[in-house]
Amino acid sequence: MSQPAKVKRPASITVEECFRVNEKALKLKLVGGDAGFGRKILEPSVNRPGLALSGFFTYFAYKRVQVVGNSEHSYLDQLDPKTRLARFSQLCTWDIPCIVSARGRRLPDDLVQIANEAGICVFQTSMMTMKFINVATIKLEWAFAPTMLVHGCFVDVQGIGVLIRGKSGSGKSEAVIGLLQRGGSLVADDAVRLRLIEDREIIGSSPEMTRNMIEIRGLGILNVAALFGVGSVRMSKRLDLVVDLVHLKDAEELERVGMASQTENVMGLPVAKVEIPVAPGRDVAGLIELAALNYKLRSFGYNSAVEFDQRLLKKIADEQIG
Repeated sequence: MSQPAKVKRPASITVEECFRVNEKALKLKLVGGDAGFGRKILEPSVNRPGLALSGFFTYFAYKRVQVVGNSEHSYLDQLDPKTRLARFSQLCTWDIPCIVSARGRRLPDDLVQIANEAGICVFQTSMMTMKFINVATIKLEWAFAPTMLVHGCFVDVQGIGVLIRGKSGSGKSEAVIGLLQRGGSLVADDAVRLRLIEDREIIGSSPEMTRNMIEIRGLGILNVAALFGVGSVRMSKRLDLVVDLVHLKDAEELERVGMASQTENVMGLPVAKVEIPVAPGRDVAGLIELAALNYKLRSFGYNSAVEFDQRLLKKIADEQIG
């Protein structure tokens, strides 16, 4: 980026934060007390404590959310009451974040009491065990993903996620309005939160405070969804292209043919980049849309500059032969 932003890498999240954010998506219900809300989830994954309940703790993944499915319930049910309490008490001596009982099954009250006395929250979900594990893993990976906040506007243009950057007064927000009038969708204005997912793609979104809002000098804060309809806003979008708006006087060194494809390192990944000169009377929104469409063509394997170069070489060769 032109001004490197600080990348934040969460080392942990609290059980309360995970519960509040994912309560509906994971169909979670708190069983018992909330004394363990302050406990920390240290790894973005889940664990089934079947071996731990049998007394084997050598490779126990205690830093993860513990999920009790049908197998664990069946094993606990076949133990005599004294042994069951002893095994579960031993499990709760570890610094585990929380326990989730899947398939709508509820842990016996005596086991819930043991967990609560140890300061561990117990949750219940109606989801199937494997489905819960899959969805919870995705949610946790999202929560643990590295993030950074950058200055600019983020727009979905013809299915391409475009981050528009430029100095103050370069016309970023005005260009976004032009793109919205052409059918684009606003993701974020002024502040864009980028999140690196599994080291393979970057997702851009807006801070909650400014979501669906855009600031236009002279008009103030505008609600994009109210003005252009709900189809003109998006919650998030993958970052595909970075567009830098530069003043025409600073654009002398810009390439005219476009043979070389520019990229920029964003959170460790190469992202395509173009620089567009801005000046009074230029249709910046139209140029950004063209840049997005050209990026899409290149992603399909077509390069206009290469075709022009081939035509030029062919003409020169034909003239020499003729």
